[in-house]
Amino acid sequence: MSVLICDSNGELWHTRVKELGLDYISMPYFIDGQEYDYDLGEKTDFRKFYDMVRGKKVPTTQALNPEDYKRILTPYFERGEDVLYVSFSHKLSGTFQYLDLACEELKKTYPDRKCTVFDTNSISLGAGIQMEEAAKLKQKGASDEEILAFLKDFTNRVCVYFIVDDLMHLKRGGRCSALAAFAGSALQLKPVLTMGADGGLSVFEKIMGRKKAMRALADKIIDGLTDEEKYSVYILDADCPEEGDKLRDMVLEKRPNAHIVRQIVGPVIGAHCGPGTLGVIFVGEKRPIPLNK
Repeated sequence: MSVLICDSNGELWHTRVKELGLDYISMPYFIDGQEYDYDLGEKTDFRKFYDMVRGKKVPTTQALNPEDYKRILTPYFERGEDVLYVSFSHKLSGTFQYLDLACEELKKTYPDRKCTVFDTNSISLGAGIQMEEAAKLKQKGASDEEILAFLKDFTNRVCVYFIVDDLMHLKRGGRCSALAAFAGSALQLKPVLTMGADGGLSVFEKIMGRKKAMRALADKIIDGLTDEEKYSVYILDADCPEEGDKLRDMVLEKRPNAHIVRQIVGPVIGAHCGPGTLGVIFVGEKRPIPLNK
């Protein structure tokens, strides 16, 4: 028997994780000299976090180490359970190298146990929606093989688009060059970013001005959404809820039957994208093809 687990970088809300019966690995973040584990919004003080970032406190994130993963996985193996882990993009973190090391070491003690990892090639609720669908299948009695077969196709239909308010946050995290960040900020360039098929962060298109960029995000959903009766649309904001609500209303004007879930971006993802980020996640015909693929 296997247990389905996810991680907090998929940003499923804590109540949803409990409804789905998912266990999750909490990813850490650091700000103002303190370490926190993201609890999927259960007790998180989002306002305090974003106020600190706006006040020039610099948040950071850190990969878990092999001992962390051994501590997390050992109880499952001791109970005779295998693990199916639906994870955020491996290309965005070195943490999965340490997961591999931990699994190799644990194999010596628990040779009959296995940890199978599915890389969603996405982040935030781009990964979370895949975790959610995997859990729904698990609740219906699907086997690991059936879940993996579904995800192999489904991952290629998950569309993620977002804009950031300040490119310097992405520059600090190594997600764009200093020159691109400076030029974009000076020119009010608002690149619409996406997740490529390889799980890397890429530019989908370049737009001048935030209002036009918001309109572009709305149009991505309006024009690209499929199976709206089956899958939710996620609209996320990094402490700019009025704009997130406006974006939702723009979508509902044209797609009134869309089931839209509004949510705040958590501190781990927020550490890299910064306050003022807006993102949309939905299921379409196929994953976006980036401009700089």
